[in-house]
This record gives sequence, C-alpha cells and structure tokens, in this order.
Amino acid sequence: MTLSKTLLAASTALLIGFGANAGNAASHAGNPMVGGGEMLVEKNIIENAVNSKDHTTLVAAVKAAGLVETLMGEGPFTVFAPTNDAFAALPDGTVETLLKPENKDQLTKILTCHVIAANAMSDAIVKMVDEDNGMHPVTTVGGCKFTVMYEGDTVMIKDGQGNVAKVTIADVKQSNGVIHVIDNVLLPAS
Repeated sequence: MTLSKTLLAASTALLIGFGANAGNAASHAGNPMVGGGEMLVEKNIIENAVNSKDHTTLVAAVKAAGLVETLMGEGPFTVFAPTNDAFAALPDGTVETLLKPENKDQLTKILTCHVIAANAMSDAIVKMVDEDNGMHPVTTVGGCKFTVMYEGDTVMIKDGQGNVAKVTIADVKQSNGVIHVIDNVLLPAS
C-alpha cells in the first residue's frame, strides 16, 4: 500500500471511529455497540462507522479528506477514534475550517495521526506499555510520535501537544483492524 493510500485509510479510520462513545451493549461476535449501532466484525471500518450516530463528524471528515477508500482497504489499522463530543470540544470553528477543501492536507494529517498501521487490541497495548516501564512510544500513519499508557483498565494516548485521550470503548473489531473510541482529538506537535 502506498503512503498516500495508507494516510487516506488512516484518516478515514479516524473519522469513522470518531464519536463512538454512546452505548456499550454487546453486539455481533462480542463487539460493543457504538453510537447505537452494531459493529460487525465482518465489516470494515467505514462500513461500521456509518452505522454510529456518534460518528457523524468523523465520517464527514473522512469523506472531506478523501480517505474512505483507504479505510475500506485491507489494513490492518488501529484507529483511535474521537467522538462527536471530542470534536465539539475543539475551539469554535475548528471543525468547519478543517472540512474546507483548501485545508484537506491539514485535515488528512490530523486524521492519520489517529491511525497506527497494525491491529493492536487493548491487551497487546497494555503488554507493550508494561514492557516499556509504563509508557510505549508509537508512530502513527501520519508520522506523529505519540505515547500510549494505561491506568487501571483505561488505555490512554498522549498526543504531540501533551494532551491525553482516554479510550472509552476498546477493542471494536473490524474486518480490517480495530477501533478504540477516545474522548479527545489527538493533535500533532506544533
């Protein structure tokens, strides 16, 4: 897969995973419900994201960034997916500005910083963190250098600006990877 296709997939995955904070009832094959929608293991990141009412911002962003085809691709992708509420917490006008065609490169960068080119379930992340004495560095598809950690049963990721996002719904299996719903938008270093 080319870098541009990988970036596209990562951005799309990020947007689709966005806002999957509502509901956590059991779904098909043990997957949690996300945004009131079933997350089916046999469907890809995009096919599942469109079923979540909490993913509307992410889906719109993935479309605007041109990442839909990529995130429907083979993967594997681990997507740290912010919720609609996470996007809403950004400064006023930020999302609207990023969705403009002239800001596609910046939007793509932010979205691909939510994607890792691997299929990392939360137990694997915890193991990596333990092996690295409490903090594990990760490089995203977008080239961002972030740090994963955990406290109790909660996996967290620190972005390039020092902000920490908590995983609110972990291990949402997809045919091309996994989504971990998070409560903040991850941003690259300034």
